Amino acid sequence: MTDRRRISSGSKFEEEIGYSRAVVIGDDIWVSGTTGYDYASMTIAPDVVAQCDQAFRNIAAALEQAGATLDDVVRVLFIVPRREDWEPCWPVVKRYLGRAKPASTLIHAGLQTDAMRIEIEVTARRAPRA
Repeated sequence: MTDRRRISSGSKFEEEIGYSRAVVIGDDIWVSGTTGYDYASMTIAPDVVAQCDQAFRNIAAALEQAGATLDDVVRVLFIVPRREDWEPCWPVVKRYLGRAKPASTLIHAGLQTDAMRIEIEVTARRAPRA
């Protein structure tokens, strides 16, 4: 039987909707679509670049709980409702994923609320530990 470990960020959405921030099976880690909410204050910045940065910090925290880092990311999906919001996020994406250079997809679609301007989902595989 495969061990499955669930990771929570403490977001009220996880409990209300019924999902985990991340699921770990072996060395594989799936991180749910993550927005720019600051879960400590349950606030979200109005600026897409700030939201992108916070989303990556939320993802990094989940990966850390799983024993991984952003350098272990192998796949990323970006969801951006407004086409014009994507390019301003590029420097933030490069800062957080520039070493990993994962496979990547961008789609334009609506998110749960109008305040959410980017959602990021990643898959990671922990590097072998020496």
